[in-house]
Amino acid sequence: MSGIAKGLSGRVAVVTGASRGIGKGIAVELGTAGATVYVTGRSNTAGRLPGTVHETAEQIDAAGGTGIPFACDHRDDDAVAGLFERVRTDHGRLDVLVNNVYNSPASARWLGKPFWEVPPSAWDESFDIGVRSHYAAAVYAAPLLIESGGLIVNISSPGAQRYTHNAVYGVAKAAVDRLTADLAHDLTATEVTVVSIWPGIVNTELLQMVPANAEGKRLVTLPGEGTFDLDEAETPRFPGRAVVALATDEARRDRTGRAWRVADLAEHYGFTDVDGRLPRTE
Repeated sequence: MSGIAKGLSGRVAVVTGASRGIGKGIAVELGTAGATVYVTGRSNTAGRLPGTVHETAEQIDAAGGTGIPFACDHRDDDAVAGLFERVRTDHGRLDVLVNNVYNSPASARWLGKPFWEVPPSAWDESFDIGVRSHYAAAVYAAPLLIESGGLIVNISSPGAQRYTHNAVYGVAKAAVDRLTADLAHDLTATEVTVVSIWPGIVNTELLQMVPANAEGKRLVTLPGEGTFDLDEAETPRFPGRAVVALATDEARRDRTGRAWRVADLAEHYGFTDVDGRLPRTE
């Protein structure tokens, strides 16, 4: 089947970093399944890259869900705490937290660089937004999720296990997967599920800026992964369908504490990308 049937009506989700890219794709798919989705990010107005929290919320509405924009900087713990206070005030429940926020433009600056050419500040950029922010959101969301027996999805990467992009990227993604395992351990006595998911090569707005070559192909070479035709990459909606599948799976706790490839989840749950393909870019 092309997607997952509606099954999240009455459920509430938070997707961090959902102005664009994978986060936006996940938020829209949750909306398509009927959820109310809080969309976080710093983008109130479009910048160098398209997309804002308001635009994503509007697309969620158009897809059949309810989108609620919440502009915040995930380095600000008080703002993040305020997000979950608002969720409790508005709805009294939270069913899904997707920790996706990541500083992609900053990461792209150091793509393929050996570690001695990557400044120590890159470590802080990757860990503050890509790891610490996930921990902070989980801390403030946990009471609500424990009440609902909800789901935490951390967006990670195969870079957690093999060299991808650069040393800092890989260590940060390994930390995300370790965070998944340890959060799941602490939540053992609850009904909360915590997983990491590994998308493949995703044709985000950032990668859409890659120009076509003389043959009309948009090719990108990623250190540690090879060269890919972006027209064959998965869309941001594909990992979104994985999140919906997990959120509607009554047996999802069997997966807690581990990382799962989106393509493998697609094969298991029977969903495809928006064009009917089953992308596998590895």
